Amino acid sequence: MSTEKEKMLAGELYDPGDPELKSDRVRARAICQRLNSLSPGATQAKARLLEALLGAVVSVKINTPFVCDYGYNLRLGSNVYFNVNCVLLDVMPISIGNDVLIGPGVHLYTACHPLSAKQRKTGLEFGRPITIGDDVWIGGGAIVCPGVRIGAGAVIGAGSVVTRDVPSGVLAAGNPCRVIRRVTENE
Repeated sequence: MSTEKEKMLAGELYDPGDPELKSDRVRARAICQRLNSLSPGATQAKARLLEALLGAVVSVKINTPFVCDYGYNLRLGSNVYFNVNCVLLDVMPISIGNDVLIGPGVHLYTACHPLSAKQRKTGLEFGRPITIGDDVWIGGGAIVCPGVRIGAGAVIGAGSVVTRDVPSGVLAAGNPCRVIRRVTENE
């Protein structure tokens, strides 16, 4: 029989009230709280906290405040930049490539709830992973929904709600987010 954590990581319905998952979230939120309370110049302390949160040494710049559910489901490439007030609900993997810029107030959600009201009342939820390719720029206030893939070199306009996959090398914006045009090398 699978644990609730194993079900969560497999994208199956799981109970978020499970004691192990609650403990994992409390741990991640405590680390985020310490991270968010550091002075801007505390780079060594910040690096140690990020390593504890993510389980690895990473080449990432995170401007606080920053919030995530677990931390261990974040897979970050090199030279990733998070501006202030980013929220990552990482019940499933959020994989971010190299040289990615994430604007202020961007939210990345892998958590889902059943559409059926009867099933929602059970309290069970599930997740779908998010994948963001290399060289992506996500503008401020954008929301990326569960299961979305954003291709390399794409630009997501500020305030967009990304509900579907975005191909590589395009400018996409709006609610719902849609492709506007291709991005050229001289822009």
